[in-house]
Amino acid sequence: MKIYLAGNVPKGKQEVDNFKNWRLDYIKVIEKYFDAEFIDPFDRVDNEADFFGVFGFDCELIKNSDIIVVNAENKMGVGTSQEMVIAKYFKKPVVIVLPKDSYHRRSNIQIKEVFIKDWIHPFIFSMSDFILENISEIGSIKEDLKSRKIKDILIINESIKYYNEKNN
Repeated sequence: MKIYLAGNVPKGKQEVDNFKNWRLDYIKVIEKYFDAEFIDPFDRVDNEADFFGVFGFDCELIKNSDIIVVNAENKMGVGTSQEMVIAKYFKKPVVIVLPKDSYHRRSNIQIKEVFIKDWIHPFIFSMSDFILENISEIGSIKEDLKSRKIKDILIINESIKYYNEKNN
């Protein structure tokens, strides 16, 4: 099984110098439950200045992976968000680690007139197949991976249809 680890990649000398490689921590936990080869886009040897090539490389990694595990413990960047969309394009399961009271998941908030006990960013919620609060919960999805219907890019059309049926 190939597992793509999506999440923060440091850019610039200061970020690289201060980077705590969360992927190593994730690998230690995931290896307890899955016999896996880990795909880390940060390991690329490509020319980072070849933007289209980097994009193609990452897309190919996602295409050739079996599962995408996303670290959303902190604010996600545009690349990580797009990797989720690309995963849906290739109909890959997206497992997101999204703790309560983090940037993209808030407890007991009010948005406009609605009080929401456990708010999850709508785009993250809709593009994810599994939402975990902590990577240590990864073992709990092992059986569901075999039987759950995995979302694909058509989730976008499904959401539009849902919205229109509910609001027209």
